[in-house]
Amino acid sequence: MADLYILESCPYCRKVMNFLNENNIEYNKLDVSEPENYDNLQKIGGKSQVPFLEDREKGVRLYESDDIIDYFKRGLKE
Repeated sequence: MADLYILESCPYCRKVMNFLNENNIEYNKLDVSEPENYDNLQKIGGKSQVPFLEDREKGVRLYESDDIIDYFKRGLKE
């Protein structure tokens, strides 16, 4: 299951979460307002930008909301 680093107040994060929820796609939501999640985001991605997706099973790391949504759309077609 993919990890999605978000900030609840971020409209781009809401856009991704709405898409995932509407399509019943499971994910781990990690809010960067929690210091541990923020620190992990910095270690993994190197930036404090959200949303950030990490799908360890497939070796995928993405930052942009549209790119994240496109990634999951491709997965729905498979």
